[in-house]
Amino acid sequence: MLHLNAHPITARWPAQDPSKLQLYSYPTPNGRKVSIALEEMGLPYEAHLITLSDADVKSPEFLSLNPNNKIPAIIDPNGPDGTQIELFESGAILIYLAEKTSKFLSSDPKKRFETLQWLMWQMGGLGPMSGQLGFFYKFAGAEIEDLRPQKRYIAEVNRLLSVLNKRLEGRDWVADDYSIADMAIAPWIAALEFYGAEEAVGLENFANVTAYRDRFFARPAVERAKSIPNPNG
Repeated sequence: MLHLNAHPITARWPAQDPSKLQLYSYPTPNGRKVSIALEEMGLPYEAHLITLSDADVKSPEFLSLNPNNKIPAIIDPNGPDGTQIELFESGAILIYLAEKTSKFLSSDPKKRFETLQWLMWQMGGLGPMSGQLGFFYKFAGAEIEDLRPQKRYIAEVNRLLSVLNKRLEGRDWVADDYSIADMAIAPWIAALEFYGAEEAVGLENFANVTAYRDRFFARPAVERAKSIPNPNG
């Protein structure tokens, strides 16, 4: 494993302070998960803006860190046993950061796995289905005359919102306490507004979900993290 200063990614996105955790990201829902976690956990870090253009995410420098060409990714020079660790995949990064800081992921096995199941629910369901909805509702897929793909993802996101709404009955957070699962889920609820799809999926019918979203974004650390890295320079 290369030392941070020798890592190919630093040729394009140099570290100002190589002793800090380095975040390579963009403020999409998946990117926001990690910036929110870092702000909530109070870890010192540097944020590097990686646009979603092929020029960035498919560049040799970024691929040297994440061969899957997706944000976010991190390099932590102070990883396990003081060794450097390089990670991609937002869910894996959230688990790593929670274990590093002993925050937002319970050490109690039952509570831990309850949190992880909801994190995986987002990673395997809410995130991918909402992303497909965005493609077919707002972006290039919206131009397709056959509306069956769009209808499929509207229906699936509606179903997932129903699952979440039921889970949140009488709860502030998806697990017993605020956790990395909430950091993963809530940014994708907010993405529905960006897609202009809140009405299409019937978000207004899920009062527990909308209250949860508002409660989440009222947190000071979340507010700070919303535009990290800043896409406007």
